[in-house]
Amino acid sequence: MSERYRVEPGQKVKLSKWDPAETGEFDSKGKARKAMQNNLKRLAKLEYLLYAESKRSVLIVLQAMDAGGKDGTIRHVMGPLNPQSCRVTSFKAPSAEELSRDFLWRIHKAVPAKGEIGIFNRSHYEDVLIVRVKKLVEKAVWSKRYRQINDFERLLSENGVHILKFFLHISKDEQLKRLQSRLDDPDKNWKITPADAEERQYWDDYVAAYEDALTQCSTSYAPWHIIPADAKWYRNLAISEILVEAFEGFGMQFPKPAADVASIKLK
Repeated sequence: MSERYRVEPGQKVKLSKWDPAETGEFDSKGKARKAMQNNLKRLAKLEYLLYAESKRSVLIVLQAMDAGGKDGTIRHVMGPLNPQSCRVTSFKAPSAEELSRDFLWRIHKAVPAKGEIGIFNRSHYEDVLIVRVKKLVEKAVWSKRYRQINDFERLLSENGVHILKFFLHISKDEQLKRLQSRLDDPDKNWKITPADAEERQYWDDYVAAYEDALTQCSTSYAPWHIIPADAKWYRNLAISEILVEAFEGFGMQFPKPAADVASIKLK
């Protein structure tokens, strides 16, 4: 599954060539349910092993257009995990303190420790996405950030942080459908603002910005995966499958006990 959706280093990305409605070998949510349940059970065990071994950490980066499904992915894929070793950081507009420092300062502080899983809901990539589209900084500034991001992610990788990045790829029509549902359902009204309608006007600009970020910042040590996300159930299945593949590839083992277990007598 990872190879299917991974952006290979040096590959030029055109999102029009990636089908956001693809569902792989599954033609319905029901047929994928068992595979999803198995993945979640396996992930829970692998998270426990990661925590026990405590030799590495895992950083999961989620990026998407508005209504792309970042929150839903966290809820359905990572929700069953143990919050003691799995933490979510949502990056909003930077504060005055954060703006007074380099753009990666607030990101580095949120990187997971060894034995932990960190999930970024939006990330340092906003600094080559929204700042570019909205012209918040000059091109001379944001254009250097691709290299700086690659250097930063290499630093993390060489220090035991395994990075997996997911772009949740939805179509413009699917985004409209999801935003409309927020207008139609009173229980979802709180999720939509006038800014959501305004942002749709920049769809093509965001596509171009994402294509450059995916092209320039998918590396062997921090690959991007473009996940078909029109079907929410398949999005969740694909990401859970890729996570299981990555965790199983670590070859983790439980640490040896610090004492002779046989000599411990409980009363």
